[in-house]
Amino acid sequence: MTDVTQTIPILASLDLAISEAFYVNKLGFKTSWNDGHYLIVRRNTIELHFWLTDNAAFPENTSCYIRGGQVADLYREFQAAGVDRLSDFSVKPWQMKEFYIHDPHGNLLRFGMETESA
Repeated sequence: MTDVTQTIPILASLDLAISEAFYVNKLGFKTSWNDGHYLIVRRNTIELHFWLTDNAAFPENTSCYIRGGQVADLYREFQAAGVDRLSDFSVKPWQMKEFYIHDPHGNLLRFGMETESA
């Protein structure tokens, strides 16, 4: 196995059980680690980490960008699953086709792909 360089967001959570339930049950991630203070979820090549906080300002002002060719399929899946706070999937002025979701604590997940692949 090659140790590939990655960038992995570490997002804040007000309640790891709620975050875990949302990402696993609504977005199709699998739990990799949850010790009650730190959570790791994965879905294919997407990996997200969460740390526990009691300050709502952290998740309400945090976001990450997930980019790649699987984004159109994810949108269709999330739409079919009735994921709350799912935006439309549209081309932005910067020529990326994007949609976004806010998780239960306010973290913004923005998903995008180049318009040629859309």
